[in-house]
Amino acid sequence: MIELPKDFPDFGLTHQQRRLAVRSHYYERPGMDGERGEIWCYSDRLSYRPGETVRLQVSSTASTFAIEIVRDGADEIRVFEKSGITARWQDTPDQCSVEGCGWETAFEFRIADDWPSGGYRITLTAYGRDGKPIRCHHIIIALPKAGRKPGHVLQVAATGTWLAYNTWGGSSHYEGITGPNRNQYSPVVSTQRPWCRGFVVLRPDAPRVPLEVAMPPKTVPRYPHMEWAYATGHSKKYASAGWASYDSHFFRFAERAGYDVNLASLHDLHFSPEILLDYDCAVFVGHDEYWTWEMRDAVDAFVDHGGNVARFAGNFMWQTRLEDEGRRQVCYKYRARAEDPVYSGDNIRRATSSWEAPEIGRPGALTFGLNATNGIYAGWGGCAPRGVRGFPVYRPQHWAFAGTGLYYGDLLGAESHIYGYEVDGLDYEIRHGLPYPSATSGAPDGLEILAVALASLVEESDDIAPEDQFFGDSDGRFVAETLLGEASDANLEKIKHANSMIVNFKRGKGEVFHAGSCEWVAGLLRQDAMVELVTRNVLNRYLARR
Repeated sequence: MIELPKDFPDFGLTHQQRRLAVRSHYYERPGMDGERGEIWCYSDRLSYRPGETVRLQVSSTASTFAIEIVRDGADEIRVFEKSGITARWQDTPDQCSVEGCGWETAFEFRIADDWPSGGYRITLTAYGRDGKPIRCHHIIIALPKAGRKPGHVLQVAATGTWLAYNTWGGSSHYEGITGPNRNQYSPVVSTQRPWCRGFVVLRPDAPRVPLEVAMPPKTVPRYPHMEWAYATGHSKKYASAGWASYDSHFFRFAERAGYDVNLASLHDLHFSPEILLDYDCAVFVGHDEYWTWEMRDAVDAFVDHGGNVARFAGNFMWQTRLEDEGRRQVCYKYRARAEDPVYSGDNIRRATSSWEAPEIGRPGALTFGLNATNGIYAGWGGCAPRGVRGFPVYRPQHWAFAGTGLYYGDLLGAESHIYGYEVDGLDYEIRHGLPYPSATSGAPDGLEILAVALASLVEESDDIAPEDQFFGDSDGRFVAETLLGEASDANLEKIKHANSMIVNFKRGKGEVFHAGSCEWVAGLLRQDAMVELVTRNVLNRYLARR
């Protein structure tokens, strides 16, 4: 039986500070650490092939720094270190989140031919004006060598979502310092800036987004991850995206379980889609929300020609565009129809709105079987905060559940809380106690629904006053307008009750398995034996293991 804590954690904040942690816009910026001093860095690219040179742009109040590079896999392996590297403070544009920082290169190193593909964590250490260490962390992806790799998994890091949530410099696709009043999110974000604090490394006590508290009736939900971020000086978005919260947990699990895992960025699928053809199985994990048209083309072609895709991820929502050779990501989101310039041209299908928008005409379910507009929120705020925490199983006889001992109606992953916080779903109907895609769902032919849990597009509770709501009904009204043409109350009623699923289908010569939850990796992080077994069942099938 799951025993949940009865009280919200205490991070030493006052009531007013707790409200600021959730409601105010705080972010990392040059000079934020004041007299103590600081050091920041970013790289010229997200990923590199063996033999290529990494260029680090560094700005520091200290005159020298040391660097340590560690491969962050099943074991942490130090591959490079050097001290006494010259640094200086570099001026940063006010709109660096949009334009990039424009810093000069301070240090270069080469990806050695014998460095295995994976995530490489870079730590820069200098000394502040008080004589104490100051540090920054960065992550780069070492790509595999070209060539067929039977038996290997290609994990694709959700770099589009990393960019969307990165708060460094003030603006992201969520909040910002753009617009005439410096209070708007930015539809354009740059790769040429540091990652915000918490994206690369995290303390073990950092809360995840889904609520872990057994809330009694009439309780107003709180947001421990934001409170912790405010109290410890991390980005408020650390738990929404990044290597540390999501991608790293699958990578470490897979290596420890004996799989050969290579790593690429989602951007690599955009510019080098042929990378997928070296593999039999590609994996997407965590919070994976922002994709370009070309990225989807790469995955669809991979599956059609016999590739297998395992998506242990949630919230497949937005189309993006890339500019300046991938250094800028564009997504107008809610403002797309009013502001995205493609609406006045001939290429309207590339509009940076929801994939389900009729002008785009490429619903997410066509690629992954599920989509965010039928899912979104579960386990936080006023959206099912006392929900099931795991996936209720409807088809336990499916090959993915082999050896688990699961029965019809059992919960998969409830102990480790794999369900939430943003999820993907599908319109469905129940016949004789089993779920099937509805006739209007847009599901691929032959899609089989293995598990279903509830989600919501709207916070609706008499316990939560409007001023205490985090989401309200704004997302629901956006989806109602996108799908039904008008954000009316009547249309809101038609779409606000949502779901998430585990589904499986074949297409072309390949196959797709999709567990539509951001938090599947929590089961791997917390070593939930049943979640691990399902993950291995999927990988083994897609790698033709017996």
